[in-house]
Amino acid sequence: MSRPSSGPRRSTVPPDPIETLEALERENSALRSRLATLTEEVSRNDALLRKSQERELELLRAGSLAQLFERLLMGLKTSYQLDGVMVVLNDPQHEIRHLISGDDLAHGPQAGVMFVDALMTVAPQLAALERPWLGPYRRADHELLLPGADHPASLALIPLRRHDELDGVLVFMSNDPFRFTKELASDFLAHLGLVAAICVENAVNRARLLRSGLTDFLTGFHNRRYLHARLREELARAQRARLPIVCLMIDVDHFKRINDQYGHLAGDAVLREVAQRIDTEMRISDIGARFGGDEFAMVLSQADIGDGERVARRVLNAVRQQPIAIGTGSNPASETVTLSIGVAAANPGPGPHDYKVLAERLIAEADAALYRAKSAGRNRVATSPNVVV
Repeated sequence: MSRPSSGPRRSTVPPDPIETLEALERENSALRSRLATLTEEVSRNDALLRKSQERELELLRAGSLAQLFERLLMGLKTSYQLDGVMVVLNDPQHEIRHLISGDDLAHGPQAGVMFVDALMTVAPQLAALERPWLGPYRRADHELLLPGADHPASLALIPLRRHDELDGVLVFMSNDPFRFTKELASDFLAHLGLVAAICVENAVNRARLLRSGLTDFLTGFHNRRYLHARLREELARAQRARLPIVCLMIDVDHFKRINDQYGHLAGDAVLREVAQRIDTEMRISDIGARFGGDEFAMVLSQADIGDGERVARRVLNAVRQQPIAIGTGSNPASETVTLSIGVAAANPGPGPHDYKVLAERLIAEADAALYRAKSAGRNRVATSPNVVV
């Protein structure tokens, strides 16, 4: 008895070897194409990694805020072929702004650096910026972040974070709308932001140390050490230019009485106010310093004894024309403060010079004139008849 049929029989015809070979070749071709794409991506990522490491090393080698800003702005722009780079730093106490106001960044590239009291004031999204943000430029959101930018299309906002605080943001700008998109990986940018944040912190700390070593903490003026170093430089420059320079030695009259009557805190307040009033009469090229105690000094480049005397009289009038408030509370006092000022000039002649000795002689001449002003009754200017050569 035969068994019923269970259905149609399957074909036992073997596959065509040619079709199988062609399918394998197509698969191999697709795999080779995919491998080539992956190899190209690896090569591109490797090149990007090397470039990033090189740029990070350059940032870490920056010796000052000036060098760091230059390498952030110009170095990264060139290296990554960007249309613009911006550094925005949170500086609510204006400390960094004060640090860069000195010689370190007098001629530095500050056009691409923005200091703000609060990051949210330039872009609300910065308040919650934890990782790099990549996306299109939106005028409503980013106009304050990139003032005057030339047709930006896409941005990378890279947070500068240290100690769980957002200290600033590094902005990469491109005119290509597809350069920075949300789909792109941002690990390299996150690492770059961390390195940049460390570099900013280190540069600010170095600037603080430099400023503390050359600046009088009480008045904000340069200190005696800075004055001696700069005076030697100015004497060398005066010799090359064949132009005189002038030194003013300034003493606050009867300062001991102020300290004794009102206390040392009141005396400190008087010295700060005197320094501010002296500063108002200084040119950008002039050098002011607290020489020690209640004594200040000024160096005027490209000035003769007549120029020095005129500046000294302006300084004297600026200080004495209005009383200085002393103390606070229900019974504030005020004192009219006067100065004694000595003026001396130097005009180094040709030939070799020991500028340290020359600087000491110029200060000594101005100090001798100051002593004559005090001996003559104070509240006056005296000039030295001698010219240091």
